[in-house]
Amino acid sequence: MPGVFDRARKRALTREVSPDFSNAVSNFFNTRVPDYEAARGSQEAYFTALRAHGTEVVTLPALDGFPDCSFTEDTAVILDGMAVIPNLGHPSRRGEVESISNFLAEDFEIVNMPTGATLDGGDVVYYDDFLLVGISTRTNRDGATFLAKHSRETGIDVRLIDVPKSTLHLTTVCSSPRPGTIIAAEGHLRESDLSFAEELIWIPEEEGYAANTISYGNRIIMADGYKRARKLMLDAGFTITSLEMEEFREVDASLTCLSVFIG
Repeated sequence: MPGVFDRARKRALTREVSPDFSNAVSNFFNTRVPDYEAARGSQEAYFTALRAHGTEVVTLPALDGFPDCSFTEDTAVILDGMAVIPNLGHPSRRGEVESISNFLAEDFEIVNMPTGATLDGGDVVYYDDFLLVGISTRTNRDGATFLAKHSRETGIDVRLIDVPKSTLHLTTVCSSPRPGTIIAAEGHLRESDLSFAEELIWIPEEEGYAANTISYGNRIIMADGYKRARKLMLDAGFTITSLEMEEFREVDASLTCLSVFIG
């Protein structure tokens, strides 16, 4: 069916953790200085988990001077044969997109966002036959509207949702692991905003970080250490792979931040 998101996740574009990782932008979860070597180890485990689920992992080298560069999810939104390259919401990150765009140009039509419009890919959730796009501190209405225009041209509709200032991105507190299902963290989004979901699984606010998942149908990858969230996922019929994500959590990053799926 045209416009329906393919959850096969055959190929992921990633980037090595920056040696400057400890200087990554952090406003929400940070409690200490993150450890670069520990983050590298967690990223390798992440790559292993993706490959175990059948995903080819393509890894670009780290970018000097860009401590957030491993969070490739933000740098492109992949549509049907098209890659929308955004102006990232934080000025310190905008130099990350050029090399991503150059790589994607081999396989996709590149559409660059105009000046003044901002968007992070972390504010985009693929839900069945439409995109849920968050208006946040990183994604403004011009950016969301620009993405919506091009998405609709490919047959994929868009719904806009306001992301509260209590969280960084929409994907920080929301994911869609299988058709008809939304996982959301309590305390951030309103039930009325997600009324379209056939199945809505609320994660307790204190474990809200676990609402960010990577899915392969009924198989999901989720952050380790969230017992109540894990039980909710098991009760919902999911098979779980858990990954240690604490170093990335310290810089406000989640599982999906570490890749942009390109096939």
